[in-house]
Amino acid sequence: MSNSEEERPRRTRAPGERSRRRVLHHAAQLATVEGLEGLSVGRLAEASGMPKSSVYQLFGSKEEIQLATVEAARATFTAEVVLPARVSADPGAPRLLALCDGYLDYVENRVFPGGCFFVGAAAEVGARPGRLHDRVAVVQQEWRDLLLREAERAAEQGELPDGSEPAQVAFELGAIVAGTNILSVLHEDFGVIARARAAVRSRLGL
Repeated sequence: MSNSEEERPRRTRAPGERSRRRVLHHAAQLATVEGLEGLSVGRLAEASGMPKSSVYQLFGSKEEIQLATVEAARATFTAEVVLPARVSADPGAPRLLALCDGYLDYVENRVFPGGCFFVGAAAEVGARPGRLHDRVAVVQQEWRDLLLREAERAAEQGELPDGSEPAQVAFELGAIVAGTNILSVLHEDFGVIARARAAVRSRLGL
């Protein structure tokens, strides 16, 4: 087989992947304002400037669009919040602080126009059983587990205030940042982000 023949499938797939990423970028942005339920083939065709037939061909159904959008939003959250904290801060209290600061930066910078994708998605699908509910729940649990692991490491290293229970610390930090997202978006109040940063540091004894 010649090199050109070997490369042909890759070249054929690349435009489809680019189109898929383009649609999912618009989908994740729209979902934080219009909800996952608003992600119809027609709405995404309009937002992305692609034909409806092309959008349908890429995903096949509304539910597949929604599920793919969750994965795209997860990748964005990981890139904006999780990976920078892992690179810049040691495990334990320093990483807990970096994770919370990164989350608050993600909200403050309006990476998604409606704030944290997963706070909005959890409110929307929380009482609706199904594949979408289950996937959002798994991603939310990943965040909770990450905070708990770092709180446990902080406790092992003697970095938490005396008498602190790691599970309680993780819960409170998660509640602080998620609640700040809600207030910031609902009231267009960016001042609450500074208060949240202070609350995180106070809880960590910093």
